[in-house]
Amino acid sequence: MKIDIDQFNLKDIPVDPDRVFTFPDGLGGFEQCKRYTLFHEDGKPTVFWLQSLDDPDLCFSVVPPDLLNLEYQIELSTADTDLLKLTDTSDAIVVVIIYRDAATESGGGKIAANSRSPLVLNTRSRLGMQKMLLEVQS
Repeated sequence: MKIDIDQFNLKDIPVDPDRVFTFPDGLGGFEQCKRYTLFHEDGKPTVFWLQSLDDPDLCFSVVPPDLLNLEYQIELSTADTDLLKLTDTSDAIVVVIIYRDAATESGGGKIAANSRSPLVLNTRSRLGMQKMLLEVQS
């Protein structure tokens, strides 16, 4: 499969099936988009990009939470682990979506993170979910 990534002006980028994550329930506000690929720019990755394969205009910036000094102890329900087909917790990684707050009169917006809805990815099954938290745990 090949995709175009308009945000980076990239055309005909091959997508290895081993790099595709499926979100059976989609992401909040984008439930119709189920398939994503995760990539980063060359060099030492800090920010990763979660590019929708269902909507070429949809791309999220994601980072590991420790980069933002966030620590999570996420409890997954049986339904969550079933959805992810997660049998070994070492196969799970957590990332958070980052975004730029709206610009103010004094300048550009600040970088913020959606810390209340981290993404949990099973690296073995290539399944993902957005876990809605009632409160941020640290």
